[in-house]
Amino acid sequence: MVKITSSDNQEFTIAKEIANQSVLIKNMLEDVGEADDQPIPLPNVSGAILQKVIDYATMHKDDPPAPPEEESKPKSSEDIEERDKEFMNVDQGTLFEIILAANYLDMKNLLDLGCKTVANMIKGKTVEEIRKTFNIVNDFTPEEEEQIRKENEWCEDR
Repeated sequence: MVKITSSDNQEFTIAKEIANQSVLIKNMLEDVGEADDQPIPLPNVSGAILQKVIDYATMHKDDPPAPPEEESKPKSSEDIEERDKEFMNVDQGTLFEIILAANYLDMKNLLDLGCKTVANMIKGKTVEEIRKTFNIVNDFTPEEEEQIRKENEWCEDR
């Protein structure tokens, strides 16, 4: 069993196989060895998000490792399992915190899942719809916006 502590001092005790899904934690465990009973501090992850990450790792603990050829094949935001879609059905703030935690903890599958979820949120939307979805304020003047459109005409669907 491995003890980890969140930024808000919540302590979690998890199985080593679950902890090892995080490359960061796996490396820390290899560095300190088995003898140290001190909890591993994770100052960049809150307790609520760490619980979500643990839930994800537990849900995927029996998944087979990805074959090496899968690394090179093109990724699609469409290939999300139903259980993962349900897992990522959270508010935007939580979604982005999960992505940040996955990046910090070096959990590639969870990071990919979070990024695919965001990609699906913006797919097929106009710039204005994306701004509205993510509460992004348009700080360009109309002239600047027109200049950017002209410079990037080549990538527009026409």
